[in-house]
Amino acid sequence: MDKQNSNKLNIIITGASRGIGRAIAEKFAAQGYNLFLCAHNEEKLAACADELKLVYNIPVKAYAADLSDKEQTKRFGAWVLENCDQIGILVNNAGNFLPGSVNNEDDLVLEKMIAINLYSAYHLTRLLLPVMMKQKHGHIFNMCSIASLNAYPNGGSYSISKFALMGFNKNLREEMRSFNIKVTGVYPGAVFTDSWAGSGVDKKRIMESADIADMIYAASRLSAAACVEDIVLRPQLGDL
Repeated sequence: MDKQNSNKLNIIITGASRGIGRAIAEKFAAQGYNLFLCAHNEEKLAACADELKLVYNIPVKAYAADLSDKEQTKRFGAWVLENCDQIGILVNNAGNFLPGSVNNEDDLVLEKMIAINLYSAYHLTRLLLPVMMKQKHGHIFNMCSIASLNAYPNGGSYSISKFALMGFNKNLREEMRSFNIKVTGVYPGAVFTDSWAGSGVDKKRIMESADIADMIYAASRLSAAACVEDIVLRPQLGDL
């Protein structure tokens, strides 16, 4: 098996084919990292992987999976372990937003939001932790949200799931200290991704995906003695 073994230069990114995940992949690709990418849409993921290989001339491996499904998450985790001896960085970015309020949103919305926004990170991290704990280094980024910190109109089950992800992140941070594994929660406000493209909001009013990627990269570059526990980013003019 041809495994990538470049000490801390391997990065696993979920939800990597577009938006914030794609920006993170591009940022680390530009720095020579080996990329292990996952997304739900196989066609878009393959196109993303091919472009990153061509532009940055780096190893890129991709695996299409719906991480809201536990069995697919387990298969992706097994694939990572088969192809990657060392895990430098794990970015749990897979997620989705369904608008609504607790009192009127459709049935099963909560289950859907919890499955992709919480369980995907929980199950994948648990699969990869034994390797990271054994190697005694690594950095885990969990893509939370401003919705993890404050409830807001039409947030409903999305906000509930992101509050839960924040709880996961904080517990993981405490557990991994002694293994020299850093854990960082990322809390972005409005970012111009596909979900905002048809909203009519001026894209200059909200943040760019590259802003989030830049902050994650900066946090990953600190000395072993320092850990950025939380990254909170909002548009300069405030939340929408």
